[in-house]
This record gives sequence, C-alpha cells and structure tokens, in this order.
Amino acid sequence: MIRAILLHFWLAYDHPFEDGNGRTARLLFFWAMRARGYWLAEYLPISRLINEARGRYERAFLETETDGGDTTYFLIHQLELISRAIADLHVYLERKIAEQHDAEDRLAGFDGLNGRQVALLGHALKHPDHVYTYGGHAADHRVTHETARSDLADLAARELLVRRPGGRAHRYEPADDLPERLKESGAHE
Repeated sequence: MIRAILLHFWLAYDHPFEDGNGRTARLLFFWAMRARGYWLAEYLPISRLINEARGRYERAFLETETDGGDTTYFLIHQLELISRAIADLHVYLERKIAEQHDAEDRLAGFDGLNGRQVALLGHALKHPDHVYTYGGHAADHRVTHETARSDLADLAARELLVRRPGGRAHRYEPADDLPERLKESGAHE
C-alpha cells in the first residue's frame, strides 16, 4: 500500500503531462494496489474524497516539498483518506443491503412468485431499463425455455413487466411504475 501511495505521489508531483496527471496518478495507485491483491481498492471513492478536500491533498504535497522531500506527510494524508474511503464504502454497502432487504420485503407480499421471479423483480428495481428475454432468463437461472416463458408471462399478467414488440424474440421491460405497483399490490413497506 505504501508503494502504491508513493507511485501516486511520484507521478502527481513530477507532473510529466500537460493534463491528467492526477487522474493518471490515481490510476497508477489503483493498478499497483490491484497487482498486490488489494482488489477492494478499486471500489473506494478516493477521487471523490480528494476532490471534496482538495486543499488538504495539495497541502500534503506542499509539506513534503518544504520539508526536504519527506513523503511522510503525503503518506499520512493518503492513509487517512483510504481509511475514510473504506468507511464510506461500508456506509454505501449498508445502504444497498437495506435497499435489497426493502425490495425483498416488498416482493414477499406476492403469493405465488417463485425465487426466479423474485430475483428478476429485485434486479428490475435496480435496473429499470433492463430488457428481459426468455433466453436470458433461462440462462440466468438454468431453467428451460418454457419455464422462463412461464415466469415472464406470469409477471406480465401481474402487470409488473411489460411485453414489448421485438421481432421474433419476446422482450419484457419493468413497468414504468414498478416500485409503486409493488407497494399497491399489498406487499410490506
């Protein structure tokens, strides 16, 4: 991690390009972290945190420069930033887990939905522009084409999916007001 931070510092401090040095330095940081097995680093909102506190970031460079090139200032700044980024990631994941539980609670109120249909509706809540097909549903859930057709047709009959013309393939999209339909249909809040 220290090596990755120092790579970031080196490129951003040397400023070899006319534009994009900061972005390139962060990319190098993420690449070095990933190469050493720190795969989680690519999900950390480091760029956002740097932009939110640009003055502290720039001060870490200035303190390093004015203290004979002692990179301790930059290392401490970046380690604190990484710590905050991890905390932010935890908050984000907790929010997403709560949203998923909320969606599952809403779907639990429907009688007769199977697990595949619940999973599809959960996905549809997160991806309202996604298009579902028999083949895609069958492949995702490792079921026959006929089972996939039955699942999608049932969801369309419940007016949770809308069948769209699409040539030979049957295409289904989430209803425009899917979250409201789920609430109206007697599912739990």
